[in-house]
Amino acid sequence: MTSNIQTQLLGRNVSFAVSEVWLAYWLLFMRLIVGWWLLHAGLDKFLAWPFDASWFVGNAAQGTSVGPLVTMFSDGVLLTFTNIAVPVGQVLIGLGLVLGALTRLAAFFGGFMMVFFYFINGETGGWSHGVVTGELLGIVILAAIATLGAGRVLGIDAILVDTPFVERHPKLRYFIG
Repeated sequence: MTSNIQTQLLGRNVSFAVSEVWLAYWLLFMRLIVGWWLLHAGLDKFLAWPFDASWFVGNAAQGTSVGPLVTMFSDGVLLTFTNIAVPVGQVLIGLGLVLGALTRLAAFFGGFMMVFFYFINGETGGWSHGVVTGELLGIVILAAIATLGAGRVLGIDAILVDTPFVERHPKLRYFIG
């Protein structure tokens, strides 16, 4: 089935056809690829335990635009929190995306995490490969996953959205996608 999109963009009428079947396959593909990317990153950190983020939040972040925020996490209790939160977060985000469960929430936190990686890796590397990096592409794809409701394509979110609990609490739909 094909849908005809008609909208306005920058004051101009825009119309184009979208194949719903191919869009669904593409959303599923993006969700699985990015989900595996983050799940794998988190599992790698667990397999090489103990994970130590001090080099990143302490040294690499200094002098970057996000440095004042990130360097607060470079020692003590906040570093311990970071050492646990990063791998656990990556695994949970990855699982959420792969399974299509709470997809918008997972994509939001994945994008949030990628913003820090983007600025710290980019600024410390002097943007040696340009400003378009893997982290920026991750942010863009995670935004598309969240915006287009990719969790409803062969995901747990397709089941969750029709539960009586979600019907009684419609604001939960913001997390399901």
